Amino acid sequence: MKSFLYCLVAFLFFGLGNQLLHADDVALRSGDQLTIRLAGVPVEDGAQVSGIYTVDGAGNVNLPYIGKIRASDFKQAEVQSNIENAYKSSGVYTTPIVTVSVQFDRLVDVEGDVRSPQRVRYTPDLTLLGAIAATGGFTDYADESKVSILRGGKRIFVNVKKVRKSTEADPSLQPGDKVSVPRSFW
Repeated sequence: MKSFLYCLVAFLFFGLGNQLLHADDVALRSGDQLTIRLAGVPVEDGAQVSGIYTVDGAGNVNLPYIGKIRASDFKQAEVQSNIENAYKSSGVYTTPIVTVSVQFDRLVDVEGDVRSPQRVRYTPDLTLLGAIAATGGFTDYADESKVSILRGGKRIFVNVKKVRKSTEADPSLQPGDKVSVPRSFW
């Protein structure tokens, strides 16, 4: 029994570590809140620039001395590099060190005829079936053939019955997606 528990703990630990390694692989989006830290510059400047910034509707963050920097559709490491390069190329700082981190959990909303409608924490490997399973599955009255995913103003319809039979792929979800499960009319 002890060896089983040790194996279970090791599996959960290494599985969680693997998910954390992939957290930075997700592209940033409008509305994301970022903590941006600036080092390698005079202390007063680092304090003035460092802080929490929100990616605006156009996908940019507005930073002191350099203005707007594109953040949407880039990964955290790419935004860090872009900010460092902008400070260098503008001549403001010669050796800035920038750190960018996302400030909030990324979630997927699952609503409608599932057992426990809720917000599901996003992971890079989250699929439609995984999100529905995280809510306890479909209710007895769910219409599994007309499940929808709302992403960026566009609605995608998925027939989960076909996904389960492997005639359609299980769609990957993205942060901010809204999954709706309608009620069957019979």
